[in-house]
Amino acid sequence: MTEDRKPEELDPTAPEAPETPEAPGASGEDSAVQATPAPEPVAGDDAPAPAGGAADTPSADAADGADADGDAGGAGGTGAAGDSETSAPEADIAPRPETAAEAASGAESGGASEAAPGAKDDGDGEELQEMGLLGHLEELRIRLTRAAIAVVLGACVSYAFAEHLYRFIIDPLMPFVSGGHLIYTSPAEGFITYIKLAAVAGIFLTSPYSFYQMWAFIAPGLYKEEKRYIAPLAMASAMLFVGGALFSYYKVTPLAYEFFSSFDNEFMVMLPSVKESLAMGLKLLFAFGIAFELPLVIFFLARLGVVSSAGLRRSRKYAVLGAFIVGALLTPPDPASQCLMAIPLVLLYEIGIWLAHFFGKKTAPAAEEEEAAA
Repeated sequence: MTEDRKPEELDPTAPEAPETPEAPGASGEDSAVQATPAPEPVAGDDAPAPAGGAADTPSADAADGADADGDAGGAGGTGAAGDSETSAPEADIAPRPETAAEAASGAESGGASEAAPGAKDDGDGEELQEMGLLGHLEELRIRLTRAAIAVVLGACVSYAFAEHLYRFIIDPLMPFVSGGHLIYTSPAEGFITYIKLAAVAGIFLTSPYSFYQMWAFIAPGLYKEEKRYIAPLAMASAMLFVGGALFSYYKVTPLAYEFFSSFDNEFMVMLPSVKESLAMGLKLLFAFGIAFELPLVIFFLARLGVVSSAGLRRSRKYAVLGAFIVGALLTPPDPASQCLMAIPLVLLYEIGIWLAHFFGKKTAPAAEEEEAAA
């Protein structure tokens, strides 16, 4: 391309460039210049040669004399270059073609974000929808409603056997009662007693379903491999709950009644009421039923990595002290029943330590601590 020159830098001896003819009959020199054939475009040139410039002709004689035309041609060339430079950013902005792998990955990521914008992955490919506080409260309400409906249905069925349930619950007390019968001081107390016994029987009867609702409420916060324990945990919870109540009925309650009846003499006669006797018996049933859930709670926390067997071993002395405190709070104020609750709690704590050792989540620091403790 011919370099642009300022007018003052032009050669004064060079002939002035002929003006472009505006009408036929121009001079011969102009005709000769116009008749000069345009050079053939060289192969590989991207931009076409600027038209109308005298400097674009191969004539060597007019090389220095056609500066004006050269300037005009240079202006044309500059315009072409400017056009090419202007179009360069457009080429950079244009998206480059994606490869098949990039297109597939982009489609997957875009589809996942559009499909579940508020979802999270649990590590096994299963998406868990995140819930806010209101969502969790709504889920809790649904679970509690289902459990309550099940308990009401169980109580309605159990009320048909209310008299048999009453005889079953007071049977450990009857050998220590003078006269062989209990008393009640309120006209409606007998009916209310049957209602309470039917409700308690409904709770124990539907305990597997109620525990399943409790574990199902916790399930959304667990990983897929942990969710498979929900049904076994619900069944184990019900079995331990009923097992603790039966242990209280056959072992603890008779000893507690025997201890309290030892104060019966010629000056005092034990005439227990139905209300007080039922309250004491049901308190022991629920206290031992809940206390027997301790190994299951330790197992669940160990699976989540909250506790470890090494940490439980280090806290053994505090657990023993806590077992006797719980026994004093949940049982009648007699040493026999308190010890009969504290000792099973300590044994259940030891079982929980072994469950945490075999089934707990293993981490590097926890494994080193267990090896050091062993």
